[in-house]
Amino acid sequence: MIATAAPTSGEFLAAFIIAAGAGTAVFFHAERNTIKHPSAWASAVFLFLAIGLPLYVLHVRRVRKRRALL
Repeated sequence: MIATAAPTSGEFLAAFIIAAGAGTAVFFHAERNTIKHPSAWASAVFLFLAIGLPLYVLHVRRVRKRRALL
């Protein structure tokens, strides 16, 4: 078995602040650009940063491309 060390309080706080900042930025970006469900996107980015943020970026690109065609 491989023993892993638990994150320190400082590491946890840093990760929490980064995730909270990214989620907040996504919420305000989605609100400003009229992306549907901004709070859901913000929550997804906060909880699953490594997956949620790239998915949000792809979604925004798809929405912008669709709006440009109209």
